[in-house]
This record gives sequence, structure tokens and C-alpha cells, in this order.
Amino acid sequence: MKTLSARPLLAAILAVTLVGGPTSPAFGQDTPQNAQAAPAKPVTTAVPVSLGSAKFNYSRAPRAFPNIFAPYAPIKIGEPGLVNSPRIDQLIHDGKLELSLQEAVELALENNMDIVVQRYNPWFADTGILKAKAGGFGGGTPGAVFGGSTASIPFLSFDPLLTSTLSIDDRNIPVNNPLTSGTGTGVSALVPLTIHTSTFNTQYSQGFHAGTTLFAAWDNTRSRSTSTANLFNPSVTTTIFAGFQQQLLNGFGRSVNTRNIRIANNNRKIADWAFTQQAITTVTNTITAYWELVFARGNVKVQQQAVTVAEKLYNDNKKQLEIGTMAPLEVTRAESEVAANRQNLIVAQTLLLQDQQALKNFISKDPLAPNFVNVEIVPTDLPARPEAIEAATFEEAVKEAFAKRPELQESAINLLNSAIDVKATRNALLPTATLSAQYGTVGLAGNQPKFGTPVAGLGTQLVDGNGNLVNVFIPRLTAPVTGVSQAGFGDAMSSAFHNNFPDYQVSLNVQIPIRNRSAQADNQRSILTQRQLEAQLQQLKNAALLDVRNTYIALAQDRARVEAAAKARELQQQTFDAEQKKYQLGASTVYLVIQTQRDLIFAQSTELRALADLVEAKANYERAVGRTLESNRVTIADAKSGEAERETLIPGTLHGQVVGTDKLSFMSGQR
Repeated sequence: MKTLSARPLLAAILAVTLVGGPTSPAFGQDTPQNAQAAPAKPVTTAVPVSLGSAKFNYSRAPRAFPNIFAPYAPIKIGEPGLVNSPRIDQLIHDGKLELSLQEAVELALENNMDIVVQRYNPWFADTGILKAKAGGFGGGTPGAVFGGSTASIPFLSFDPLLTSTLSIDDRNIPVNNPLTSGTGTGVSALVPLTIHTSTFNTQYSQGFHAGTTLFAAWDNTRSRSTSTANLFNPSVTTTIFAGFQQQLLNGFGRSVNTRNIRIANNNRKIADWAFTQQAITTVTNTITAYWELVFARGNVKVQQQAVTVAEKLYNDNKKQLEIGTMAPLEVTRAESEVAANRQNLIVAQTLLLQDQQALKNFISKDPLAPNFVNVEIVPTDLPARPEAIEAATFEEAVKEAFAKRPELQESAINLLNSAIDVKATRNALLPTATLSAQYGTVGLAGNQPKFGTPVAGLGTQLVDGNGNLVNVFIPRLTAPVTGVSQAGFGDAMSSAFHNNFPDYQVSLNVQIPIRNRSAQADNQRSILTQRQLEAQLQQLKNAALLDVRNTYIALAQDRARVEAAAKARELQQQTFDAEQKKYQLGASTVYLVIQTQRDLIFAQSTELRALADLVEAKANYERAVGRTLESNRVTIADAKSGEAERETLIPGTLHGQVVGTDKLSFMSGQR
């Protein structure tokens, strides 16, 4: 009778202790302490989150105007920001970071170090465009197979090249034959020939996309010497000429000579797609980490309730053992249950700390920042059954994935680059034939002595047949120097412009490599690379198809799991309620009530796990079809500033057309 009269009291205690928590799903979050101190979050309409627009364009060099020295000075590039964004501070209240899923995604895009590192690759690709525009080899970027063309084609510099030469040369040359050197006759000792030369030359050259090189030169030389044989002394020589070179076979045509520019532009698109892939990966991982933290927090609450239930059963059994109404074995069994549930609680708490740290790493640049390291993350969103997002058919889902998945777009662009390289290496198989033409004009001027009226002199004395001098002289007329006629640079230029001494030159240079093995190797390798990329694209398509199929199935299965888990939890709740009523009527035992309570807790945990798996499956399905950024209102824009700016435009588009990625679906890569 004592035992029966205690049942209603014990049932009331159980109802107060246990019913309050387990009667509803364990998805609720702890209410933050001092909640009144935290400002209420205003309800705002969700707007797209953008990674920002480009602050720098490294595909353009500094302009020479108005500062002509700008191209010859390095630009300033700021150091990477390695400090957490200010928004983290704004969301922390009373040592807790209350975080919605959208806010977690935004913080990840602002702070995730994978995004920070990947952001540099589009800028590297910009520098490749800049170098290719100058005629150089653009260089590679992650995801790009070609850094530039492998074809061996005559080099062209598309940047104008101005070459100036200034030289002063002073020489004293020992003369062995004074007659031929013009230093005089009848000299019995070495006489130096002194020559002083000053040179001022300027040359211009530039290559063009058609395979043409234009060049022009203006050379000026001032020369002075001790030779008496020179007509002008000192003299000034001016030469002006212009010409061109045109490749007729190897290196002919715009498509061949712009190969590296087109490859560099395509590599920039590949870098954008690679950044998109990183953004998708980061967003998906952040979503998964967020829901894992939600589950971990709920699971800790469930395990805490299980410990409470086990401890209550253990204490009750101890009391009944003391009054002699229960066997010792039941107390031991209850104590074992307490130990097992405490172990499960420790595991759940450990998993909670790990999941919280994982999410911290995704949403921060410096998880050890003093204002962040000890902060508790409190998710404010609860897992709920998402609306149906699957395509109507599996075929439509695959079609969407083929059009949106970044790795397929990268492969398609690599195929375009391989076609460019194959065409270039085919042209490089031809011999090199260079047509050159040049026209020039020369002007010469200088100081020249003025002579007066000739005066007769004795001249040369004659000798007789025996070689003896006779007093007979051959008269010689000598014109006295009366002055100097001065002429210089202006006179030489006038002579050149009057085309007094024109030069013409036309030449054809042909180089035919015997066997041509190097060019053949380049061409064969480029074709093999193209075939490999075609196979690789199909490989990626198959992998994408499998990924879509698996996530499609997983999403459908997880929806069914949630339905089943919810039904099981509902039935278990009814079982628990019925067992309580039976206990109040004396038709059940404390053990059975506790057992049904434990089963209800397990059912709640199972439903929580199923819901978390469902929302994670949704994120994985969106990743598989390339819809992650669109679904989470994240935009890429052109390049990536590192701040989740709020914009109304979908990034990367202009007037409804995708900027930088138009016609880049994998289907267009097949054409």
C-alpha cells in the first residue's frame, strides 16, 4: 500500500522534471543571458551579398600622361588584411556571437582565408594579360593548362621601343703610311692620326599583330681628325631611314600573333571561375559547419536530459532499495545507465566545441583574436524542412549543372586555349620568310677651307740623267687659304631632307629548317593536349553527373528520413504520455516511464539529425548543380574586394549579359 500511495507523487515529480523539455523537439536554442542588453535585430528584407567590385585592374599599366615617369616606377600594392572584419564585433553581445545562417555566409566571404588567398589569382591573371599585350608570355594561373602558346614563332614586341645612343670617342692612331692616311709626306717619324667622334643616335621600333615590324632611325655623327685629306673637317653626318619587316609564312597573320593575348584573356576567365569555385566551396562548408553546430548544441541538450533522466531513475532506485522494495541489481543497472549517459554527454560536448571552432575558422581571419577567441557562437536559425528545390527531372538538373559548374567552364576555356595553340603550332611548321624594305637619306656637311687666287711658286726641282739637281723648277700654283666656310648640323639635315643621297633596300630572307623536328614536336604535343582535354571534359561531365545523381538521391532520401523521424518522435511522445497515465493509475513502473522517456529523447535526437542532414543535403545539391551562390544571394562581381558589400545588381552582369563569362558554357567550348 505504501508503494502504491507513492506512485501519484512520483508521477507528479517526473512530470515536472521531465515533461517540460522532451515534449517538444530539441531544436530550441538557449536563451542568451541578459537578453535585454542585446539590441533587437531589425527585420530587413534580404538583399544580395556581393564580394565587391575590383579596386585594381592589373591588366593596365600606369599611363605616361601627365606623368611621363609613371611607367618606370612600381605601383603600390597594399598588404593583405589579416584582421577580422568589423562586423564580427558588431554581432558580439555579452560574450556571445548570435549568428544567423546568412550572417555566417557573409562573414565567411569577408574573412575566410581560402577566399583571401584565392582572390589574388584573378590579379595574377591580369598581369598575364598585361604582359601578353606587350608581346610576352602571359604565364599560368591555377586551373589553366596553358600559360601561353608553345609555338616557336618570331618574337614581336607590341610595345614601342625607343633606343637612344650617345657616345664620345677620342682616338690617337699611330700611322705607318702617312701618304695614305692623309697626314702628309716626307715624315721620318711616327705621326699620330687623331680622330674625335661624337655619336647621337635614336631608333624606334614596334611590332604589330599582323606580323609586321616598323622601324625608323635618326643617326647623327660629328667627326674631327688631323687628316688633311678630308673634304670637311670637322664633319657632321645625318642619316634618316625607315622600313618594315613582314613575316610571310611562319608568324604571318593576326590570329597567330595575338595567340598569347587571347590565351591570357581566357586565363583571366578561368581565374574568375576558379574563384567562383572557391566561393561555392566556402559557402557550402560554412553552411554545413553552421548546421553541424546547431545539431551539436541540440544534441548536448538531449544528452543533458538523458543524464537527468538516468540520475532521477538511479536516485529513485536507491530510495526504494533503502526501504526494501527493490533489488540491488536494479540500482547497479541504473548507476551503469548514468555512467553511460554521462559519457555520451562528454562526447556531445566535445563535438560541440569542435564544431564551434570549425565554424570560427570559416568566418574569421584570426580565430585567436582577443575579442573572438573565447566567444560562444549561438546560431539563431533552426533547421526546417526546405521547400522543394530539385529540378523537375534528373536530366534538367544535369543540364543546369553542365551550364553552371565552374570546373566544366574552366575545362571548356582550356579547350579554347588548346585550339589556339594547335593553330599557332601548325603555323610554326612553316619556314620563316621575312620580307624587309628600307628607305633612307643621308646628309653630310662640315667646315671647309676657302682658297684665294692661285700664286705661282718654284715648284719641284728637276734632276739630270745622272740624278744631279739642275737649276730648273717646274712651276706650281698654290691657292692660299683665305678663310673657312662653316657648315654644321642644320646643313646636314637640309641635305638629308632634300634627298640628295637616297638609299633603297629590299630583301627577302628565307630560313628552311631541315627535318623541322622541333616544330613537329610542338605541334604534336599541342594536338595531344587538345585530345586529352576533350577526354578530361567528358570525365568531368561524368563526375558532375554522378555528383548530381548522388545529391539528388540524398536530398530525396533525407526528406523521407525527416518525415519518418518526425512521425517516430510524434508516436514516441504519445507512448510516453500513455506510459505516464498508466503509471498514475498504478499499471506501470518507474523503470518503464524512464525507459519511454529515454526513447523519446532518442527519437528527438534522431529527428534533429535528420533535419540537419536534410538542410546539409540541400546545400550539397545546390553545390552540385552550381546554384550555391545564387541560392544564398551571394554575388562575385568582377574581382573581389574582400568586403561583403550589399548590392542590388547580380555581380558579373551588365544589361542582362554575363560580363567576362559570356558564351562559356561547356557546350560552347565544344564548338
